Parts: sequence; C-alpha cells; structure tokens
Amino acid sequence: MSAEPSAAAQVMITIIPIVGIVMGSVVVFFFLLWRHRQRMEIIRQGRDPHDAFDVQSFSLLAGLVAGAVGLVVTLFILIKDGTSYGLLSGLIPLSVGISLVVYSFLRRDVDPQ
Repeated sequence: MSAEPSAAAQVMITIIPIVGIVMGSVVVFFFLLWRHRQRMEIIRQGRDPHDAFDVQSFSLLAGLVAGAVGLVVTLFILIKDGTSYGLLSGLIPLSVGISLVVYSFLRRDVDPQ
C-alpha cells in the first residue's frame, strides 16, 4: 500500500520552485536596474564608472570555499561509502578549489600590486 501525497502537497511541490525562480529573477532584475542607474549617474558626474575587480582576492576566496566544501564532501563520502563514483562529487569541487588557490598564488608572483 503506497501513500500518495495529498493534492495540497502536490500543489506546494509544484509552486515552490516556480516562486523561487520568479523571486530570484526579480532580485536579479532590480540589481541590474539599480546598477545601471548608478553607473549612469557616475557618468553624468564626469567620473570613470570602471569598477576595480580584484581577481586575485576573488580566486583565493572562491578557491578556499570550493576546496573546503570539496574536502568535507570527499571525506564524508569516503567514510560513508568508500571509494566509488560518488566520490567524484567531492573530488571535483576539491580540485577546482585547489586550482583556484594555486592560481591566486601564481598571480601574486606574476603581477605584484
């Protein structure tokens, strides 16, 4: 005897992702709109609207986060299941994190600030 979810549960399961996508789209739209207005105001004032994006800091931060998540997932899967194809779900972010951290340190040596 299988327990079927109620009609209300099925509606909730269907509606929640749609609402999430719509709300995320609204947030992105208003971010882009306000960012555009800010840049237009900076141009109107005669200043340079160029943003300084620090690639080295971003790659270090993203690498540390991805590496930490990958390490935790890898260790969890190793302990729970041993070596299997599921281990890739931890090794992939771990390798991405390690490569971003290495890139950050290599960039520091090439382009000192």
